[in-house]
Amino acid sequence: MEIVIDPAQLWQQLIVFASEYKLLTSLVLLVVLHFIKKGLLLLIRRISSQRGEDRRNQINILEQLGNAFIIIVLMMVWSSEIQTLAISIAAFMVAIVLATREFIQCFMGFIYYLGARPFRVGDWIQMNNMIGEVVEMDWAKTALLEVDPESFNYTGKHVYVPNSQLVTQTVRNLNFMRRYRLHSFEIVNEPTVNAYSLLPAFHARAQAHCEYFRDVAERYKGLIERHLDQEFIRIDPEVEIKTNELAKVVVKVSLFCPTAEAHELEHKMCSDWLSLWFRAQKEEQASLMQQQSDLNANNIQQAATTEQQTTTSTGL
Repeated sequence: MEIVIDPAQLWQQLIVFASEYKLLTSLVLLVVLHFIKKGLLLLIRRISSQRGEDRRNQINILEQLGNAFIIIVLMMVWSSEIQTLAISIAAFMVAIVLATREFIQCFMGFIYYLGARPFRVGDWIQMNNMIGEVVEMDWAKTALLEVDPESFNYTGKHVYVPNSQLVTQTVRNLNFMRRYRLHSFEIVNEPTVNAYSLLPAFHARAQAHCEYFRDVAERYKGLIERHLDQEFIRIDPEVEIKTNELAKVVVKVSLFCPTAEAHELEHKMCSDWLSLWFRAQKEEQASLMQQQSDLNANNIQQAATTEQQTTTSTGL
């Protein structure tokens, strides 16, 4: 005797069982969906690791969508109880909204992020005075790995920012500064040497320091300017000489360079400028000493000539 299974009848029995044993059904669905989500995430991580691709943004979005799907399924299982609960607490809805206002704002900030996409996981951003790399984001918060604004190195600190600030605060995307940045620094000297006479030699040395990454900087410059639709980057170092309020010479150097090597290049260029400055200062001092020596010799010669003339006049 052949047993015939009716799919429609089996599905109807599953629905009846789920409606009668909702707690057991919820636990089974939660475990099954959780392991399915973890398996998909693990598979994506392995594939991205083998291909050498950065899929952190896709993994983060998939994880949040999986969590949302699990919540929706559980709400469907308990829909009648939720509806009854919602009706019973209708009088307290205003109080609940006020109590959960911050959470609602965080959720709206997450919705704004999904729509506007001002940044992605892995980007460098600035929120208020905080600069960091986005390492994780969910419906409530954004996790940043803090970056030192001076050296652009990781500090090792994690900062958790509520998503409500995505709507109320200014968010700057600094992702183009991860590899190359516009770096500037100043050197201050006493006005003992003509700084403009050292400018050609210093500019040649500065350009020599930047020559090895020039080709990569050109490509990265084109990528940034195409993205921003504005030309504002110069590859060659710019040197400006001015004075400050204390009447001292200020040399300002601006260059487009790799972020990781900005301070090393600054130290090299400072060393070059100071070596040129002290060499010129020594030459200036040697020139003054030579002039003083010549002047003294000339004075001695004039005195000897005058004495000789006086002796001759006396003899006569």
